[in-house]
Amino acid sequence: MGHGAGECRCDIAGAAKRLNHRDHRGTRGRAMQTRRDFVTTLGLTVAASALSLRASTRLNVGIGTYSYHNLSLDDMIVQLNALGVTEIEMSRGEFMLMNHPTDEMCRAARAKLDQAGIHCVSYYTATIKEELDLDNAVRFAKILGSRNVTGDATGGILSRIDGRFTKEKLTFGIHNHYFKGQKFAYESPEDVLNALKGLSNTVGATADVGHFASCGHDPADALLKLAPRLKLVHLKDIQEADGEVNVLLGKGISKIPEVMKELHRQNFGGLVAIEYESEGDVREAMRQDTEFARKLA
Repeated sequence: MGHGAGECRCDIAGAAKRLNHRDHRGTRGRAMQTRRDFVTTLGLTVAASALSLRASTRLNVGIGTYSYHNLSLDDMIVQLNALGVTEIEMSRGEFMLMNHPTDEMCRAARAKLDQAGIHCVSYYTATIKEELDLDNAVRFAKILGSRNVTGDATGGILSRIDGRFTKEKLTFGIHNHYFKGQKFAYESPEDVLNALKGLSNTVGATADVGHFASCGHDPADALLKLAPRLKLVHLKDIQEADGEVNVLLGKGISKIPEVMKELHRQNFGGLVAIEYESEGDVREAMRQDTEFARKLA
C-alpha cells in the first residue's frame, strides 16, 4: 500500500519517454498517428494505474476477538471462517496478562489459528506495568505470530517498551479507553500524543473509535490527529456519549463512514479490527458489522 500514486507517475513518464524515442520523421499522417498513439497509450496507462491504486488502497478489515469472549476458541474460529476473516487481534480475556496465560495456551491457539488460515497480527495485553509484563508480552506475541502489541502503559515503562520492542522488531499501540465514572490515562487523542513524545515510531496508537466517542471526542478527528503514529484501529459504534452500549456499525455516534473515509485518506495499511462488545449472542451482529465495514473498505 502507498505505492500506487508513485507507480502511476512512473508509468506515465515511462510511456512518454518510450514514445518520444520513436522516429517522428515521415509524412504528416505518420506524425498525427504517432500523437494519437501517445494519447491512447497515455490514457490506457492512467486508467490501469488508477484501477491498481484503488485496488491497493482497500482497508484491511478483521476482527478484535474480544467480540467472541462468550464463545470457546474453537467456536470462535468457526465463526471467523464463516465470515471469511483471515486477520485478527487476539483480545480474548484469557490471553490478557492479568489472567496469566501460558506459553502452552498461546502455542495451542496458534496451531488452531494456523490450521484455520487465520493470522493473529496483533496481541492485546491490557496493562503492562513492570518488566515481567514486558517479557511476557513479547514472548506471547511472538508465539502467536503477532507483529503488534496493544495495551496501556504509563510512565517510565513506556520507554522500556520502546527500547525492547524496537530490538524485538515489534510495534506497540497505546489503547485509549472509556470507563464509566472514572478517569482513564488515555481518553483523548491528545492524551495519547503527549505520551508518545520522545518515543520512537515503534510506539504508536491503537485507536478505539468507540471509546473516543464514549469520551466525547470526534472519532474521525482523533484518527486525523493520530495519523503519523497509528498502528491499529478498533472499529466499534456506541449508542451515546458517556456510555458504553455497543450498537451495529453505522447506527451510533462513532461516525463510522467518516472514520473509514479518514482511513482511506491516510491510505492506512494496518488492521481495522471490528469489535462488538455484548454479553449476548453476537454472531448476527458480527455478520452485519463485517458486511457493513467491507462495503466501506
